[in-house]
Order: sequence, then structure tokens, then C-alpha cells
Amino acid sequence: MLCTATLGCTAAPSSLPPPPPAGRVQAHTGLAAEVTGVPAAALGATYRPGCPVGPDRLRLIRMNHWGFDGKVHRGELVVHERAVQPLLKVFAEAFEAKFPIRRMRPAAAYGGDDERSMADDNTSAFNCRQVTGDAGRLSRHAYGDAVDVNPVENPYVDRGGTPHPAAGRRHLRRDPPAPGMIRPGDVVSRAFEDVGWHWGGDWSNPDYQHFSATGG
Repeated sequence: MLCTATLGCTAAPSSLPPPPPAGRVQAHTGLAAEVTGVPAAALGATYRPGCPVGPDRLRLIRMNHWGFDGKVHRGELVVHERAVQPLLKVFAEAFEAKFPIRRMRPAAAYGGDDERSMADDNTSAFNCRQVTGDAGRLSRHAYGDAVDVNPVENPYVDRGGTPHPAAGRRHLRRDPPAPGMIRPGDVVSRAFEDVGWHWGGDWSNPDYQHFSATGG
């Protein structure tokens, strides 16, 4: 059952480009990307009625990515329909540079538990949840226009100074860089900057894994 206006669904910020049609995407051939709709049942615990974006505005991107084993793997991201084009561009550049991604699975595979997803070093996007470490704020992931990349190599440091996930503590020291780490001016941070997305690594409490269309 798809979300309607009665469930409080809202559009993404108008600054995002219009969504592409569902189906196989011909551009960015290395990604071999496919874009489809997302049934509400497939979202599991990541969605409930009243969330700011409903299933009818979400898309599933299936695409290739390089792994830490030097092999190509198939990954999946659930995102807002208007985030599809910028994210295809970003991940195409990451793929061309052979930037390694540990795994890429929808947050529904972890029951919507962000801590579990991060601990598994999972790259993910949509999840209707609060900000990790700050239950008073709704995360941009609830809108489908934010992505977390390699959380272990790129931890989030909350207001109390605790890294999330805990295994990311060893990567709080950002130099020398480790494989999968995001740093200022590298291929990933530049690619997101080129599409107008913002990096949480620039925050006073850095969120090195986090990129969003709005800066939140």
C-alpha cells in the first residue's frame, strides 16, 4: 500500500533535480544501475505512516560498487526519487576511482536499527528515524536525501564525544588515510560537493560518513 497525502508525505526540497523514470539507467555503465519503486512492505521497520516521505516517493537503486576485496559487488540504496540522479553521479565517480565500499544494503535489512547497520560498516540511505545520539531531532535519512558511507572508516562523533559505531574509534585519527576513509578533497567528498550535497565531516561534531542534500 503506497503512502498518500493523508499519511503526511511531503516532497523533497525543490532544489533537487527531477527524478528519472524507473528502470535500467543507461548512463554510468560501470554501475549497471537499475532504479525501481519500493513497495511499503519492503521497507519494514524503516517506514511507518506519518513519516515525512512515503513509499511512493522512494526509489530502490541497485548498482555495482568496488569492495574491500578488490572485487565488484552489487549493492542497494533506498533514496528519495529526487536524490537518484545526484547519487548515480556520485557513485559512478566512486566506482571509476575504485573507491571501496564495505557493503550497501537498505536499512530494512537491519530492522531499521542504525547502530546495527553502522556496526556492520553498511552504506545506507533512507531510514525514518531520529538522529543517532540525539533523539530530539528527526534525521535527514527520514527524508531519503542523506547517505552514510562506510560508517566504521568514517564514524560519527556525537555531542558527548562518543564515536558511532564503536569500532570507528580507531579511525578518529584521519591521517594517514585508511582504505574506504573519506577525506577533504578526495573523490567522494568532491563528487558530493559537485552535486551540491553537504558533508558532515565539516561539522563541529564530525559525522564523517554522512552526506545530505540540505546540510542536515
